[in-house]
Amino acid sequence: MADDDFLQLLKRIGAFLTLKISNLSQTLDSRCAGAIAGLAFAIVFIWKIMRSPSGPQRRHPKQQAVTPGSSGVSSHFSENVPSSEVSPPSENSNAQNVIDEFFQPVKPALGQIVRQRLGEGRKVTCRLLGVILEETSPEELQKQATVRSSALEVLLEITKFCDLYLMERVLDDESEKKVLLALEDAGVFTSGGMVKDKVLFCSIENGRTSFVRQLEPDWHIDTNPEIVFQLARFIKYELHVTPTKSERTAINVFSSTSLEQFFGAA
Repeated sequence: MADDDFLQLLKRIGAFLTLKISNLSQTLDSRCAGAIAGLAFAIVFIWKIMRSPSGPQRRHPKQQAVTPGSSGVSSHFSENVPSSEVSPPSENSNAQNVIDEFFQPVKPALGQIVRQRLGEGRKVTCRLLGVILEETSPEELQKQATVRSSALEVLLEITKFCDLYLMERVLDDESEKKVLLALEDAGVFTSGGMVKDKVLFCSIENGRTSFVRQLEPDWHIDTNPEIVFQLARFIKYELHVTPTKSERTAINVFSSTSLEQFFGAA
């Protein structure tokens, strides 16, 4: 590998190390430790490749003297002699491939994305219909309750580091039981600090507004634009889940087509 290529490699490794150390200072966990270990292994591997000999040197054929009578022969001979500068050694090519693959951008883990999007928020309230559940109306809950598999992973990540409260309007006690059973079967109550007592039910739509104002969360997630508008003055941040693109009603209100889409898990 040429000196310029080697200097370029050192610069890239230095920049990558700086980024890894910055990430490590923010989230010191097993993922970061594994990433640093992998980085060290890759650097040693690349160093060994660069130190390895590039193979036996090709012996150049002895140049024959050119005589006036043999110019045609000499010309034909020189055309068939392979040049020593045809292509770089295969070892250099392999090393470059390793470098390019190693420095590909790594997508952050979902847990890290969730923490970044929520910022310093540690208390979250969220409605169930249309966000966590497939059903979108209290009438549907009288028949069944189904947890959306695409939203479950995000929900579980939120419960790991946030005080989460789920809430919904229901028409009868049987609907409450169906909702709690669906959440239990999905494993919601086995992750983080989520318990059944943090699933709140009300009989009117504005009941959620009262719940949220009493709990004073950092984030509230809802599908009802009127409730989102009413709470915008009291809640630090809100996420309005809506199937259609809506105008931003306040600087602290975000919108997304789904919970998982907002956190990049869709």
